[in-house]
Amino acid sequence: MSTNVKAFELRSKSKVELTKQLADLKNELAALRVQKVSSGSANKVAQIHHVRKAIARVLTVIRHADREAVKNSLAGKKHLPKDMRVKKTRAIRRQLTKFEASRETVRQHKKAILNKVRKYAIKA
Repeated sequence: MSTNVKAFELRSKSKVELTKQLADLKNELAALRVQKVSSGSANKVAQIHHVRKAIARVLTVIRHADREAVKNSLAGKKHLPKDMRVKKTRAIRRQLTKFEASRETVRQHKKAILNKVRKYAIKA
């Protein structure tokens, strides 16, 4: 079986084809593990590595497709699930929003009104 799987080729396939390919790769992996125990060839160990990486690629493409479908279904909604939100950093997530930062208290407002910047005309 061809274990040299390219991600860009997988993206064009449907989910049914991907799950079928995933099952085939898992069967191949199981067969290689049995052959490794029975014969112990170094070639089988290298082949196992490639099959495992191919399985990971297929699972990644399936996961990306599922996330895109969820993202499209939630487009325009007010709230997103936590795993779909932008990660950023903890500090940035806790930072005040621009609206919150621009707000001023009643006391600040009164102080600003009472202590306006004075403008003076200079006689030339």
